[in-house]
Amino acid sequence: MAKSRIVTLDLNFQGMKNSIATYMIPHDGGVVLVESGPGSTLPALQAALAQEGYSTRDITHVLLTHIHLDHAGAAGWLSRQGAQIFVHPNGAPHLLNPEKLIASATRIYGDQMQTLWGEFLPVPADKLTTTTDAEEIMVGSLRILPLHTPGHAEHHCCYLFEDVCFTGDVGGVRIPGYKYMRAPMVPPELHFSKWRETLTRLQSFKFPRIAPTHFGIFDDAEWHLNELQKILAETEKWLEEVMPNDPPVDILRARYEAWMESQSYAQHLSEDTIRAYTLANPLGMGADGMLRYWKKVRQPS
Repeated sequence: MAKSRIVTLDLNFQGMKNSIATYMIPHDGGVVLVESGPGSTLPALQAALAQEGYSTRDITHVLLTHIHLDHAGAAGWLSRQGAQIFVHPNGAPHLLNPEKLIASATRIYGDQMQTLWGEFLPVPADKLTTTTDAEEIMVGSLRILPLHTPGHAEHHCCYLFEDVCFTGDVGGVRIPGYKYMRAPMVPPELHFSKWRETLTRLQSFKFPRIAPTHFGIFDDAEWHLNELQKILAETEKWLEEVMPNDPPVDILRARYEAWMESQSYAQHLSEDTIRAYTLANPLGMGADGMLRYWKKVRQPS
């Protein structure tokens, strides 16, 4: 049986290539998207669809890996064009009423909210479907298996389709051109052991191709998942060495950024690649996520 066509659409986030992808799967009734991207990239999404002969009105289903703004920000707008939005049950309330999500993000991004993320509209209840772990989604002849995959976020969902797994952020961040990746450690739900369990579960499916949202489809899924397991182990070990001194958050951020910078130089990453990594995975936020994990999970009061 012939493989379905999967098209990587580059959303050119903040004018940078290879930072945020959405994946388009055509079917007889239109197209499925994996991820909506943020509201700020809707013009780029519309342009990319047009190059493939489609418009946003042709999007029948949007499969969200989780509700963080870079993955789900445009879902409400796309639902109003007719798309059915799929999301983990724990993420659904925030799509129906995104006020708390927007308020939380505004505390972080301040007056950059609109520039970075654009408008985040609610999804109407009749346009929202929650996923059930390992229960297939049927779209015409397409069969898509959602897998609930905590670690990066409790409400994270991967989608297994034919020989490729769309891994959102739990599959790490990997910019094309280098055998190198990073693990996005954002607050508030980072959990190392759950993440490792998720990777072990994904490895059991033995799919050959992997498609993180940041960025692209790779043909070495076994290496990719093994490498990510190593990165999580190394990062938690680093955290165990750093945190007993209880560094202030600004010191933790600086130390983490310096560690990642040393890796970038060791890997001979180009300036554009470093910028793509920074946009896809802000390091200061990663330090914040690790600090919260340490205080909430490793040293609960």
